[in-house]
Amino acid sequence: MKRKNGLIIAVDGPAGSGKSTVSRMAAGKLNYLYVDTGAMYRALTWKALHTNTGLMDEAGLIKLAKRTSIKLEKGRKVFVDGIDVTDDIRNPEVTNEVHRIANIPEIRECMVTLQRKMGEEGGVVLEGRDIGTVVFPDADRKIYLDAEIKERARRRHAELEKHGHSTSLNDVEEEMHRRDETDKGRKVAPLRIAGDAVVIDTTHMNISQVVETILTIAKG
Repeated sequence: MKRKNGLIIAVDGPAGSGKSTVSRMAAGKLNYLYVDTGAMYRALTWKALHTNTGLMDEAGLIKLAKRTSIKLEKGRKVFVDGIDVTDDIRNPEVTNEVHRIANIPEIRECMVTLQRKMGEEGGVVLEGRDIGTVVFPDADRKIYLDAEIKERARRRHAELEKHGHSTSLNDVEEEMHRRDETDKGRKVAPLRIAGDAVVIDTTHMNISQVVETILTIAKG
């Protein structure tokens, strides 16, 4: 399908598989917009926590989603109602609660609508857990990144340490196991591999190698 601005590239995979870093870099090299869909759910989780909206209050969370402005800009910037929350949404308190937001069907509908508007004209790399299966099942390129759980946990632990969050590697791995089960088992848009996706195991690959692989697939 010919699109106005280029390809729609969907990158899915579990937490810690390297989606965010390599998708952002690939988008930069292609001069495409990078859309971190997971950041959108994190952004709403952040707002719920900072407005004392109960995370078990589905009706309240749905209302919150409908009146919240979430914007993504090139360079990975994330804004909630005009506030830069790029770093705040990566805090453990948000990470540990985001699944509650992501499991609500009405909220996912709101987010998917917004994501489709961002990418419908092409020239975009979207990453998340349901891009190639739900958001853009007709994406021009579908990629599923994966890695062994211990390697994914090591990467996430290093990221947390870099941002000043002290936690044990074992705790990170246990939390990642829980997130995997939640993502794969949810009733709405579960994490799964699209039938026509190219699967890349990044366990023993560095960032540059993964990015080059994605660019090769994009040119394919």
